[in-house]
Amino acid sequence: MTAQWPYRRVLLKLSGEALQNPDTGGGLDPTVLGNIATQLKKVRAMGIEIAVVVGGGNIFRGLTGENSGIDRTTGDHMGMLATVINGLALQSALEKIGVHTRVMTAISMPSVAEPFILRRAMRHLEKGRVVIFGAGTGNPYFTTDSAAALRASEIKADALIKGTKVDGIYSADPVKHADAKRYTTLSYTDALKQQLKVMDAAAFSLCLENQIPIIVFNFFKPDEIIRVLQGESVGTLVRAQA
Repeated sequence: MTAQWPYRRVLLKLSGEALQNPDTGGGLDPTVLGNIATQLKKVRAMGIEIAVVVGGGNIFRGLTGENSGIDRTTGDHMGMLATVINGLALQSALEKIGVHTRVMTAISMPSVAEPFILRRAMRHLEKGRVVIFGAGTGNPYFTTDSAAALRASEIKADALIKGTKVDGIYSADPVKHADAKRYTTLSYTDALKQQLKVMDAAAFSLCLENQIPIIVFNFFKPDEIIRVLQGESVGTLVRAQA
C-alpha cells in the first residue's frame, strides 16, 4: 500500500561514479553497492514501485572515448555496455539481500538480461520487483539522463529522482563557489535557461513535456531517499512552476 505516500512509482537515476569507492574511485565498490541495495530495499518496504537507470561513467564514457580517438558512435555503444555491467552488479547486490530484481536492456543481449519491453517492465514493477534499465536508450548521442527521462515517461512514473553526492541543484558549483545558492524549487524553464548541468536539456525537456517532477538530492546521506519519498522538502524539486 502506498496511499500514505505522495509517490506510487518512481524512477531513480544514479551516475556510474556513484557505484565506485568515494576515496579511491574506479570500477565498482562492493560496500557502496551493498549500501545502495539496502536503501532500495527500504523503498520497496514502503510499497513504492521503483525502477533504476544507472550510468556507466565509472567504466567508460563515450565522450572520453572520442577524445581518445574512438568514433563517437562506437564510444557511446561502449558506454551503453558499461551501464549493463553496472546494472548486473546492482542486481547481484539487491538479490543478495532478498530483493527480486530484473535487468532490462535497450540493446538485445538475451543471455545476459531481458530486452526492454514496456508491458513486461510494467508487470515486473506491479509484482514488486526492482527494474534496472540498462544500455541507455539504445542510441548514440543520448545520455543516461535522457534515458532516465524517457523510461520515467514510459512507465508513467510519479517522479524522477536523481541521487547525487550533493544536496540539490546550485546556481554554481558549490565546491568552487562558496556563495553558490541552493534552490529549493526550480522550474524546468529556469533550469534550461540557466544551463544548470545537473541534467541535460533533452532530459529536462522530456520531463517538462510529460509533467514529471524531478527531485535532485544527496543519495548518500543515510535514508535521504526515504525522506524524499515521504514527501519531505529535501533537495531541489524541479517542476512546471517554481
